[in-house]
Amino acid sequence: TNGVYIFLDNYLGELHSVTLIDNMKVVGSNEILEELIPIEKLKDYLIWREKEFVEKYEGIRHNTEKDNYSGFESSTKDGGVVIGLMNADLLQWDNKASHPWMFIITIPFDGSNSNGMPDKETYQLLNEIEDQIVLELKDLEGYLNVGRETLANKREIFFACKDFRKPSKIADELIKKYSGSFDINYEIYKDKYWQSFRYYEQK
Repeated sequence: TNGVYIFLDNYLGELHSVTLIDNMKVVGSNEILEELIPIEKLKDYLIWREKEFVEKYEGIRHNTEKDNYSGFESSTKDGGVVIGLMNADLLQWDNKASHPWMFIITIPFDGSNSNGMPDKETYQLLNEIEDQIVLELKDLEGYLNVGRETLANKREIFFACKDFRKPSKIADELIKKYSGSFDINYEIYKDKYWQSFRYYEQK
């Protein structure tokens, strides 16, 4: 499997491998269920398929200014508290696939004196960081703030995006800016149908 990944990275180019392939499973010849595509035609096929998909959702934007938000609260197995605030309208949106890139920012903090939750000063700073991100990643430009979750000494902020380049740039800037206060990290991955938020959709 690793060899196949390495081959595709070299054959398609790393950028095409990331942007054109949603997921991959390596199987034997006896497990093939669909028509085979010659390897020399794979790149053209993937580009064509992505173009068809993009054209289907081209121009779709979502203005979140008047959206409804839902708050969630639950407990972890060890008795900790989980608090979430999610955009309920976005979770029910029919055009999720137009924003296929998940951008998740994780901000660890010391909540040892408050059952894993931030104190007042930390809470204000976390909100300040989130406000900065929302200001940079505008919904009409293709960056949707899906919500946030706070638990076990960390806050996670969720965005669904049309592109992965700008979010990573913004995250790197935040990491440098707040390096003295938080050890911020992030991840970006493709999730066309927002499987990451299924838990909240079922609430």
